[in-house]
Amino acid sequence: MTAPAAAAPIGIFDSGVGGLSVWRQIVRQLPDESTLYFADRAHVPYGSRHSREIRFYSEAICACLVEAGCKAIVVACNTASAVALHHLRERFPGHLILGLEPAVKPAVALTRSGVVGVMATPATFQGQLYRATVGRHAGEVTVVEQVCLGLADLVEAGIPEGADTDALLRSFLEPMLAAGADTIVLGCTHYPFVIDAIRRLAGPEVTVIDPAPAVARHLGCLLKRHDLEAPAGRGVEHRFLTTGQAACFDRDASHLIGIDAASQAVPWRPDTPRDSEAEPLRLQSPPQPF
Repeated sequence: MTAPAAAAPIGIFDSGVGGLSVWRQIVRQLPDESTLYFADRAHVPYGSRHSREIRFYSEAICACLVEAGCKAIVVACNTASAVALHHLRERFPGHLILGLEPAVKPAVALTRSGVVGVMATPATFQGQLYRATVGRHAGEVTVVEQVCLGLADLVEAGIPEGADTDALLRSFLEPMLAAGADTIVLGCTHYPFVIDAIRRLAGPEVTVIDPAPAVARHLGCLLKRHDLEAPAGRGVEHRFLTTGQAACFDRDASHLIGIDAASQAVPWRPDTPRDSEAEPLRLQSPPQPF
């Protein structure tokens, strides 16, 4: 297999718009890099899905991004990282694939009370990646796990602020704060879009960690190490794909991060996992390579 050129794009995917919190950090920190973002809104959210479904969808999306010529792929979804990252690296050997590891290590370094809260989906908490991360870094620190059902849905619905969002956030924050947490980790890429509300409701003594900036920094280091940094001064292109309605994705991307996505719709064929996974999944209207 021919190695991708340094000028090739970075592939980024999530179940929906949450991964845009990672995308914007990559664009800020690596301004010479082109990107291809894939939002699987036909199946959002991943957090409540069976692990087999998540691996199935993640593999298909990775195959799509590889076919489009991406030089690196960022799994900008904590749930997909927790459930499918190891599988993806086995399925696509030789490709640079990054996932999101819950930011337990920096939280442990920052906590003064010895209690860290983690906000995430059920699938993330059940994933091997999360358990391994806590096992390596938590030490004597108490980790309070808070399942945040419905929070990603509010962001996907374009409601990252308001009374309903505040009420839901209070129900998630209160158990962590009552346990003494003074540091909170955002374990889903949707949650940074409500980080201001989380900080306001948690209070100034609580540190809230968004892992997206660290992911972008790590990606930059890996591109440099593998001699895949894009040459400066060339044209940069950012493209967006969605398995949902393109107009809806464009509206929500504009509302959340102020961009004109002009996305392309790419429906599944078939839409659900088969009994046999021997045949590769195909996407209708696959994107043209860069």
